Amino acid sequence: MPLPLPPQHAQVLRALVHCTRHKELRKGRALHARILRNGSFSSPYLANTLLNLYAKCGHFPKANLVFDSIVHKDVVSWNCLINAFSQQQGHPPSFYVMHLFRRMMERNTVPNAHTFAGVFTAASILSDARAGRQAHALAVKTACSDDVFAASSLLNMYCKTGFVSEARELFDEMPQRNTVSWATMISGYASLELADEALELFELMRREEEGESENEFVLTSVLSGLTSHAFVDTGRQVHSLAVKNGLVSIVSVGNALVTMYAKCGSLEDALRTFDLSGNKNSITWSAMVTGFAQSGDADKALKLFYDMHHSGVLPSEYTLVGVINACSDVCAIVEGKQMHGYSLKLGYELQLYVLSALVDMYAKCGSIEDARKGFEYIQQPDVVLWTSIITGYVQNGDYEGALNLYGKMQMGGVIPNDLTMASVLKACSSLAALDQGKQMHAGIIKHGFSLEVPIGSALSAMYAKCGSLDDGYCIFWRMPARDVISWNAMISGLSQNGCGNEALELFEEMCSEGTKPDSVTFVNLLSACSHMGLVDRGWVYFKMMSDEFNIAPTVEHYACMVDILSRAGKLNEAKEFIESATVDHGLCLWRILLGACKNHRNYDLGAYAGEKLMELGSPESSAYVLLSSIYTALGKWEDVERVRGMMKARGVTKEPGCSWIELKSLTHVFVVGDNMHPQIDEIRLELKLLTKLMKDEGYQPLLDSLPPETISDDSKDQEGSHEIQLRVCGGL
Repeated sequence: MPLPLPPQHAQVLRALVHCTRHKELRKGRALHARILRNGSFSSPYLANTLLNLYAKCGHFPKANLVFDSIVHKDVVSWNCLINAFSQQQGHPPSFYVMHLFRRMMERNTVPNAHTFAGVFTAASILSDARAGRQAHALAVKTACSDDVFAASSLLNMYCKTGFVSEARELFDEMPQRNTVSWATMISGYASLELADEALELFELMRREEEGESENEFVLTSVLSGLTSHAFVDTGRQVHSLAVKNGLVSIVSVGNALVTMYAKCGSLEDALRTFDLSGNKNSITWSAMVTGFAQSGDADKALKLFYDMHHSGVLPSEYTLVGVINACSDVCAIVEGKQMHGYSLKLGYELQLYVLSALVDMYAKCGSIEDARKGFEYIQQPDVVLWTSIITGYVQNGDYEGALNLYGKMQMGGVIPNDLTMASVLKACSSLAALDQGKQMHAGIIKHGFSLEVPIGSALSAMYAKCGSLDDGYCIFWRMPARDVISWNAMISGLSQNGCGNEALELFEEMCSEGTKPDSVTFVNLLSACSHMGLVDRGWVYFKMMSDEFNIAPTVEHYACMVDILSRAGKLNEAKEFIESATVDHGLCLWRILLGACKNHRNYDLGAYAGEKLMELGSPESSAYVLLSSIYTALGKWEDVERVRGMMKARGVTKEPGCSWIELKSLTHVFVVGDNMHPQIDEIRLELKLLTKLMKDEGYQPLLDSLPPETISDDSKDQEGSHEIQLRVCGGL
């Protein structure tokens, strides 16, 4: 039994307690000096109270010194430090808590419920389920597990480490529960998006507990689990309960309501709640900005951030991420760069979430060099960052760069996710790199990915676009569920590989399964009709878009129809169709007609289409070359010189053609007039043999693109410098 406290010590003790309660560190240090001067430090009451003063005031170096100077440490001494450090919420303080707990055990000091409350909190911050379980066993052994505070802290540890089933077993066995226990368990379900379980527990709490249990902590916990449109009505009911209990004015509840409505897609309710919120903080603004950004309304998100900035509220890193994502969605590179500068000003340049958003923004806005700079600034990028930069390279057409990055990602030991694999497969399909695509397929199996969207869609599309239709079909039908993107990919692959009838049949099967087509579906269908010369069928699909599916035709659909008519030789009908088009097609449709007129030798109509392109200021060299060749065929040499002069005056240059073929895991690249390939002599010899065979069969090359006086034996052989011919002969 402890000795009674002397009167002079009791007075100092009361003064220390007062200083601790009011965080008066300066007065507390004066009392500390008085204790040392009077030799009163040997009293365990005074020593522990002094330790608690420094710990509660956040003066941890001094608290450690006082702790080390206590000769006879009791459980209170250890608890003061353990609980103070556990409340700091960071990893280093939590590691120190576990260190203190081990030292305490080594000193054979028996812990109590307050000790375990701090240890369980540290274990949850560290996500150290193993240490938490060991402490749980010791708590049971020392009969501390029934304490409501220790048990609530243990409940939080199991929820934070993902062991929600174990948490529920513990919760059901608790002899006594408080609002923290209920809120923790509900929040555990909500964190795993188990909204039904969270709501069921909330209803159980309302039946078993008094009305006072419906406090702000419980309501914010249950609201955090409502994240889909299906729960918006339930969210409104919780909102009404908050109004009834007078909790709406609490900032955390208001923030939870705004976030809930935004995540459930009810932006009108979110904005109404936001406007009625009297005390907005950065979390309130961030919830609303992010809600607009995630719903695709990037302009409103940027406008709201502008209002937030002028209201004087400083954004958090999460607000910045939401705004940067909004910039990504609308390719607002100028605003994105401004947000980059603002994040630097606020000191968020090292925040991984902000950096990842910036890399993604620059990549989506086409500024791949800036994206790469941001990516390389991070020493240990995670899978999200790797995926952002790889996807950026794919979206900007640098497929080889994307594959090289994926190789570096593998060398760094970073395990890809489904989005990474989908982007890499798209790069393989765009390069027609079947062997590398098969390697990605092996990686998908190795990492245990299923054939669900998006991997299944990307994999079937890769095989189809690389010409391996059987493999593509096999993957497609093995997918557990197919969305419109999956169907589009397969229809496109069939169409591009000359299987137009199969593509059209697959569309009928798609409709019979209840999948509604989109605009991309009809682009693929019209493309298939174009390759097969099905003019009437093409008209059926073109009209079906708007009549049956309410899809407005875009310039891509008009381009397909012009191509269908042009390939079928119906050039005048194509011209009338272009002139009656209701979309702003710019140069696209006239360019298709010009090429078709050249192929069908309808030079007068070709000259008309070409002059239309000249009026519109076409930047494509092919338009000038085709028009020049048409005037050459018509013998209009003055027009030939005029077109060439116009091309030169506008600074239009002809880019050399490039083609490639993959043989035995090696990619062979050819350009026009290529003489660099190590087997170029053998390739050209093969080309001459093929040309001779073609001429023997009656083939006559089109040489009407040159004036008669310039056609010679040498010029007739110039076809051998065409990059596609070189690629084919290289493959042979």
